[in-house]
Amino acid sequence: MMQYVYLSGYPNIFLSMTGLRIAEFDSLVEDVRPLFMAAEVERLSRPDRQRSMGGGLQAELTMRDQVLLSVISLRQYPTQDVLGYFFGLSQASVSRLLQRVLPLLSADGRDRMRLPDPGRKRRRHLDELLSAMPELMVVIDSFEQKVQRPKDADERDAWYSGKKKTHTIKSQTAVDEDTGEIVDVPDSVPGPKPDIKLLEQSKLLERLPDGGGGMGDCGYQGIDKLHPHAYSPRKKPRGKDRSKQDVAYNTAFSRRRIIVENTNARLRRYQCLSQTDRNHRQNHTQRVRAVAGLVNRQIRSRLLA
Repeated sequence: MMQYVYLSGYPNIFLSMTGLRIAEFDSLVEDVRPLFMAAEVERLSRPDRQRSMGGGLQAELTMRDQVLLSVISLRQYPTQDVLGYFFGLSQASVSRLLQRVLPLLSADGRDRMRLPDPGRKRRRHLDELLSAMPELMVVIDSFEQKVQRPKDADERDAWYSGKKKTHTIKSQTAVDEDTGEIVDVPDSVPGPKPDIKLLEQSKLLERLPDGGGGMGDCGYQGIDKLHPHAYSPRKKPRGKDRSKQDVAYNTAFSRRRIIVENTNARLRRYQCLSQTDRNHRQNHTQRVRAVAGLVNRQIRSRLLA
C-alpha cells in the first residue's frame, strides 16, 4: 500500500510521508539511479559471490520503491517490521535494502552541498550594526539527538550531555545565509563535545571562499580566533549590565542567523533525527547527510518555483 504506484495517487499524503513533492522525489530517483546501478554492479560482481551476474533471487521492489522506502524510513522512522508490513517485505529484507540505499542518499546529499559562490549577485539590506561583516556568510549551528544508553560505564560518560541531561549525539550544520541551503555536515560526535571544538575539528572555516565568513551563536565564543571573518554574539560583561549597544547588536545578529534555525527545523521534521536514535549511533552521519540532501531539494525547488 506504500509503493509508488499507489502512494503517488495521493499527492498530499505523499508529501506528508516523505517530505517531498512527487516531482521532487522523481528528480531524486533520477539523480540516485546512476549511483544505484554502479553499486549493484559492484555488489553482483564481487569476487566472493558464488552466483554469476544475474543469478539468484531478484529484488522484491523496484529501484524507485527502494528509494521510497528509504525516504519514508528517514521521515517517519518506523521500526523495520512496520515498514516491511506496509511494503510487503520481511524485516530482514527491509534491513538489507536500507543498508544498500541509505549510503547512496547520503552520497547524493553530500554532492548537493556547495559553499556559497563569491561571484553570485546579492541584493540584501544589511543592518548597519553588522556592517563590518562580509556579505558572503555561512551560518553555523548544531543540534543534539538522544541516543540509547551505552552499556559500558566509560562509554556512558563520554556520551552524557549535561545540557540535555541524557545521552546524546551532536551534529553540526552550516547553511548559506542567502538561501538556507545546507553547505556542510561534518561527522557526528558525542553530545558533550563543545560546539567550538566541533567547528575547529570540522575545518569548515578553512574551506570558506575568499572574502567569506561564518557566524554562530553563543556556543561559538572564540570563533574570531579561528578565522578573521568569523563572528558570535557579544558576551555580557561579568558583574555588569549589558550595554544598550550590545543588546541592539545581538538583536541584529539574531535576525541574521535565524535562517540556520529554520533549516535545522526542516531537518528535525525527519523523525530519524528527532526520535531517540535506535541504531546504536551507527551510521548517524550518513543519515544526517541523507536528510540534508532531501531538505536541500525542498529548498531549491521552492526557490525556483
